[in-house]
Amino acid sequence: MDDLTRAFAERGDLAHLALFLWAMGASALLVVALREYAAAMRRFDDFVRELARFNKKFGGR
Repeated sequence: MDDLTRAFAERGDLAHLALFLWAMGASALLVVALREYAAAMRRFDDFVRELARFNKKFGGR
């Protein structure tokens, strides 16, 4: 990583390096957020399924 940073610094492309690091961080944050969203949807689906099973067992509509 140090060689990569040095190469960018020697060529004067620090702005490009900063933009690249920002994009990678934003992409990683998006992946984490989507993973958490999918897990929340699975938990909600399980809840609704159990609620429907409860209603079926005890005569609810």
